[in-house]
Amino acid sequence: MIRNLARAVADAPPPAQVLGGILSVQVGAALAKKLFDSTGTTGALSLRLVLAALVLVAVWRPSVRLGRRAWLVVIAYGAVLGALNLFFYLALATVPLGIVVTIQFLGPLAVAIAGSRHPVDLLWVSLAGVGVFLLARGRGDVGLAGILFALAAAVGWGSYILLSASLGRHTTAGHGLALGMVVAAVVAAPVGIVTSGPALVEPWVLAVGLGVALLSSVVPYSLELEALRRMPPKVFGILLSLEPAVAAMVGLVVLGEVLGGLQWAAVLLVVTASVGATRTR
Repeated sequence: MIRNLARAVADAPPPAQVLGGILSVQVGAALAKKLFDSTGTTGALSLRLVLAALVLVAVWRPSVRLGRRAWLVVIAYGAVLGALNLFFYLALATVPLGIVVTIQFLGPLAVAIAGSRHPVDLLWVSLAGVGVFLLARGRGDVGLAGILFALAAAVGWGSYILLSASLGRHTTAGHGLALGMVVAAVVAAPVGIVTSGPALVEPWVLAVGLGVALLSSVVPYSLELEALRRMPPKVFGILLSLEPAVAAMVGLVVLGEVLGGLQWAAVLLVVTASVGATRTR
């Protein structure tokens, strides 16, 4: 059934695939944060990546007969994916979801600026940048460690965008994604297993962890990989300007993280930038 769903969404317009992936990953992040008290941050991440890798391998049954260059891309993609999510979860443990994603968005924003040759694109990116700044202001519960972890995740997110495009060129369907997720699990899982131990095999934890794996990894990465096959990384980066807005709304609905008027004004700026970038394309 999962494979049929993946094939169905493959024919959707790339912008719809990107937006669906954004919503899915933010809901998954909110659910993962609810697991932190029982499994810890690294435990929740390990559970998510291992279960996602198992699902993707079962669905796609990827061949390991790849060329040397393809394997280098797969390993780099998986290592960045594991490190990116590790830093994201470490930041999420102490910083509200909307702010973590806002800071993390600096990675895609840098990709969008670096790849743009059209002045109008700089206008949309500038609007999104103002929105990011406003959304991050006025929150006294943001510690230095959380900000540094989120900045590290931003570097990883920008690298992920570029490597995802390369992965789509060197592999077929979801095979590269499945292999990359295995690499990511190998990178992150040992830390979570050591720190969380038996808590990871509680039945309810496994059930929630499977939901997080599907929402945070299987669904969004599959959608994004398909979208990147048909759009350049700079357009993908601009569309991701919706990420802070969606994260703020999911944080409000699922986690009860309330934003003030200034933050919602920032949401409007980010949405405006995203719509403008999409219409321009």
